[in-house]
Amino acid sequence: MVVPSLLAVAIAALMSALITWISRPLLQRYALARPNARSSHRIPTPQGAGIAVIAATLVVASAWAAWVNVAIPPALVIATVVIALVGFADDVVSLPVLVRLVLQAACVGAVVVTAPDDARIVPTLPLVLERGLIVLAGIWYVNLVNFMDGLDLMTAAEVVPVTAALLLFGLLGELSWPAMLIATALCGAMLGFAPFNKPVAKVFLGDVGSLPIGLLLGWCLLELAWRGQPAAALLLPAYYLADSTITLFRRIARREPFWSAHRSHFYQGATDNGFTVPRVVGEVFALNFLLGLLALGIISAGSAAATSLALLAGAIAIGFILWRFSRHQGF
Repeated sequence: MVVPSLLAVAIAALMSALITWISRPLLQRYALARPNARSSHRIPTPQGAGIAVIAATLVVASAWAAWVNVAIPPALVIATVVIALVGFADDVVSLPVLVRLVLQAACVGAVVVTAPDDARIVPTLPLVLERGLIVLAGIWYVNLVNFMDGLDLMTAAEVVPVTAALLLFGLLGELSWPAMLIATALCGAMLGFAPFNKPVAKVFLGDVGSLPIGLLLGWCLLELAWRGQPAAALLLPAYYLADSTITLFRRIARREPFWSAHRSHFYQGATDNGFTVPRVVGEVFALNFLLGLLALGIISAGSAAATSLALLAGAIAIGFILWRFSRHQGF
C-alpha cells in the first residue's frame, strides 16, 4: 500500500501544478489580490489557485477510491465543491460575512449530519449535542485555516506535515480508508502548488482553496477522532488552533471587529518583528513535524500517561514558538 500511496501523491502533485500553471494567467486577469495595510505581500498577486489543489485532491482521491472499491461520502464531495464555489465568489466579489457563514455552516452541517450514528467521540453525550458541537468546531476550523493563509507557503507548512501524518496513520490502520485517500491526495496537491507559492509567491490559494482545504482536513481529523484517537486528532492541528484562537480572544478583549481582515496573528507579528518569511514557515513546518511525531507516539503507546506527556510536550513547543514570534527578531 505504500507504493500506491506515493503514486497518488505524485499524480496529485503533477495535476495540481499543471492546473495552477494553466490557470494563473486567468487569475491574473480576474482575481488579483492587491496589497493593503493588512497584507503580507507587496505587489498585486493573482489568487484562486486553490481551484487546482481542490480539483487534484478530489479527482485523485475519487479515482483511487473507485479502484479499491471504497466510498468517499458524497456529502463531503458535494460540500467541498459548494464551499469552494463560495470561496471563489468571495475571491472575485467580496460576499457579506453573514452569507459566507450561513453557507459554510450548511456545508459543515451536511457532512456531520450524514455521518453514521455510531461515529462518536464521547458516547456519554447525547448524539444531537455532540454533533452540534462538532458542527460549531468545524465552522471555526474552516475559517481558521482561511485566517492562517496569510503568508507565502504557510498553508503548505501546515497541510503537508499534517496530511503526511494522516497518511502514515492510515497505513497503520488507525484512519478510515476514505480519510486516508483524501489526506494522501491533499498532501500531493499541496506539494504541487507549493513551488508557485514560495516567497515571493506567484499565486495565492485564495478562499476557493483555503476554505475547502479546511473542510477536507477537518473531516480527516474528525475521522481520526471517531476511530478512537481524539488526542492525536487535536494535537496535529494544534499550532493553527492556538494561533487563531488566542488571536480571536485577544481581538474580542480589545473590542476590535474580530470578523474583519487584520494582521494580529502571531505568525504575522513575527514578520513585523524581523523574522523572514522562510524562517517563519520553516519553524511552523518543523513544529508541525514535531506534533506529528508526538501524535504518532500517542497512537503507538496507547496509554493515558503517554497521551498526557505528548499533549504537554506539544503545548510547550507551541507556546515556545508563539513566544518566539512575539519577540523582536527572535533569538
